[in-house]
Amino acid sequence: MDCFTDEKNVLDWQRIIHMLKIGIIASVTVLIGDIILGWGISDPTAVEIPAVLSRYLSVSDGRIFASSLLGLIGIPIECLCWFAIYRMIFPYSEKDAHSFRTGIIGCLIFGGCGVHVPCCMAVYLFKRFYENDSTAVSQEMLYWSCLFILPSMILFLFFFFMAAIVQIKAFFQGHMPLPKRSCVFSILFGILWLVVMRLFGDHALTNALSTGWISVGNLWMMCGLLAETKRVSKDVFGIPVPLR
Repeated sequence: MDCFTDEKNVLDWQRIIHMLKIGIIASVTVLIGDIILGWGISDPTAVEIPAVLSRYLSVSDGRIFASSLLGLIGIPIECLCWFAIYRMIFPYSEKDAHSFRTGIIGCLIFGGCGVHVPCCMAVYLFKRFYENDSTAVSQEMLYWSCLFILPSMILFLFFFFMAAIVQIKAFFQGHMPLPKRSCVFSILFGILWLVVMRLFGDHALTNALSTGWISVGNLWMMCGLLAETKRVSKDVFGIPVPLR
């Protein structure tokens, strides 16, 4: 018997459903923070910087702080709620479950403090660099980003894609109690969302929604898996159900 089942070959649906619900709340929290940070349009009068970055010149310090705080709190909760998926994989494949857990831990370590908060810091510094010397801002930001954001970004994306790929693999190999069609409920949906939002052009709403592409992907995943979980379990309140 493992610690995630009440009996042999029995899943604890109550805990799984509870974590998925918390994950939805956390995703909405982080998405709000992303929208707060990304809401804006390009400034055609700004010089010496790429147009896509000029929209951050209008972001107030209060918005930067709010986005940073919401991400700092919400992202770790999002990652911890991925253990709902881990719980579903574990009884079928310990190998896949442990690989997925590695992805969770990596994203937990590097997601909030390693990537999100430094990105908010980058927006703050970008505004200050531009105010002091608009001609040197691109070079300064590139140097700063390479030193303090790029390493953690690479590590985060490695674990992010590890978790996403292992989850899809688990569906196709029958290492999940949910039907294979549920593989569409992946956090990678956020990449498609990002591309679609970019196609709409330079608008405050689409810019804001594209900033939160990971949050949208996580929200899509959690909502979809929650719906499928309720269909599979015999009781929406999470009474443990034998594995199929």
